[in-house]
Amino acid sequence: MADETEIQTGAVAVEAEAAAPAEAEGRGRGRGRGRGGNDRDRGGRGRRDDRRGRGNEDDGGEEFVEKLVHINRVSKTVKGGKRFGFAALVVVGDGKGRAGFGHGKAREVPEAISKATAAAKKAMIRVPLKEGRTLHHDGLGHFGAGKVTVRTAPPGTGIIAGGPMRAVFESLGVADVVTKSNGTSNPYNMIRATFAALTEQTSPKSVAQRRGKKIADLLRRGGASADVAAAEAEAIAE
Repeated sequence: MADETEIQTGAVAVEAEAAAPAEAEGRGRGRGRGRGGNDRDRGGRGRRDDRRGRGNEDDGGEEFVEKLVHINRVSKTVKGGKRFGFAALVVVGDGKGRAGFGHGKAREVPEAISKATAAAKKAMIRVPLKEGRTLHHDGLGHFGAGKVTVRTAPPGTGIIAGGPMRAVFESLGVADVVTKSNGTSNPYNMIRATFAALTEQTSPKSVAQRRGKKIADLLRRGGASADVAAAEAEAIAE
């Protein structure tokens, strides 16, 4: 009888020893699956970061000058109280002759600014600059009740403009310009009128190509000598 009890006890011990490695292996597999799941999660987040990085690279890696011109807050009265919304007007430029403006609406200010910035980058225009610092000629812009005048200026003049128009020329990369705004102080109309004036800007190079002439021939019509006209023509980059 004692022998049978010892045999049964030994059998139970053997089964316990056989089950222990299996349970340890199962726990190991469970931990492995947990670690694997975490690794996959980390890998997924890494891939999303890579996609965001590629999105930034799609912009060409350019550095833009962003100017927040105006933020408008509106409220809507609902049953539970007031619901606020924000509209942002942003001007974006590369400081090298390209600029654009956009506006965005959202419930929060940062989201509205991001929407406006994205819209401005999609609507950028190129403006030819004289010597990389001022406009080639004077211009007029009109939108709604807004009327603006932009004039070229000699070196050292600075940006003689106020409010929304200053933001446009700073982001555009213009260092010397004289402007005047009449008719309205609405920043939206002033920005649109300013861009209307900038889209009409032309350079001697584009005019010469359109007319099939040389730049020096166009400059000599102003009374300059041949040598001075040739020197000015070589100095014109756009």
